[in-house]
Amino acid sequence: MIDNEPRGHLALDLVRVTEVAALAAAQFMGTGDKNAGDQAAVNAMRAALGVLVMDGKIITGEGEKDHAPMLYAGEIVGNGNPPEVDLAVDPVEGTNLLALGRGNAISVIALTRRGGMWDPGPSLYMKKLVVDKRARNVIDINESPAENLRRIAAALDRPVKKLTVFVLDKPRHANLIRQIRRVGARVSLQTDGDVAGALQAAIPGTGVDVLMGIGGTPEGIITAAAVKALGGELQAQCAPQSDAEAARVRAALGANWHTVLTADDLITADDAFFAATGITDGPLLEGVHFDRPGGVTTHSMVIRAKTGTIRYIKAIHQSQKMSRVRDGIWQT
Repeated sequence: MIDNEPRGHLALDLVRVTEVAALAAAQFMGTGDKNAGDQAAVNAMRAALGVLVMDGKIITGEGEKDHAPMLYAGEIVGNGNPPEVDLAVDPVEGTNLLALGRGNAISVIALTRRGGMWDPGPSLYMKKLVVDKRARNVIDINESPAENLRRIAAALDRPVKKLTVFVLDKPRHANLIRQIRRVGARVSLQTDGDVAGALQAAIPGTGVDVLMGIGGTPEGIITAAAVKALGGELQAQCAPQSDAEAARVRAALGANWHTVLTADDLITADDAFFAATGITDGPLLEGVHFDRPGGVTTHSMVIRAKTGTIRYIKAIHQSQKMSRVRDGIWQT
């Protein structure tokens, strides 16, 4: 009988995928051209996925909502052999961060067995609430920010004023930010990068206690794989940002399109893999560094839901053993 379950070795395979995407994208740091960096990372990730031993299907990928390069939903990747798997990808999470040379741009990917990942269809945006395992049983995305922050503070045995909330600095969050400040919590406003923000919220001791607000749906599904592995909690709801998106979501998902989804709803498989590599320096991962004599360094993390293990991987890629292939892809 053919064994169709993803195995542990896929964790390191996925790190190699995010590494090559990060290496390709990092060459465009600070150039002001977010699409060029994104395209290089997409090309690199597609090439790296193409040689993996798997029959993979992209369920969701960043790019559509920003009219940017992407690995598209439904694209088949891998060499066609078992196991059959589903993937959610974002070759550059934080394209603006990369283009402007700011921190916290990362390359990320999540993987489950086939059918183990929620298919968002045309949903591009979702409202999210993320905490670590200590507060997983107290949050309710339908409650007010103030009520959730009071519950989280009690779970963490800390006053609300000592909580830090990660929020994307977007016009849509003006009222959310006012509510957070009114209750006395601190706000970490970031222009982009809510996967990195969610990871910080889900890992104790990072300086971020909770993520709130509306971000991309692909990032939410990718985040769910990591949060599930970490034992934290993510709650989410589709949050269309235009009438056209709302109509598409209602048509695809039906009357229950606004249902609250948890990490277990977004990642239904018992086992899931998450991998990320830093492109620019951030609080969790260092970026790609070209300054090591004779080599380039990358810093990655990989998490597996089955074991809950977090591995951090520092790799030195020897320049003389790296070759450049078409479209600026690094092959290692």
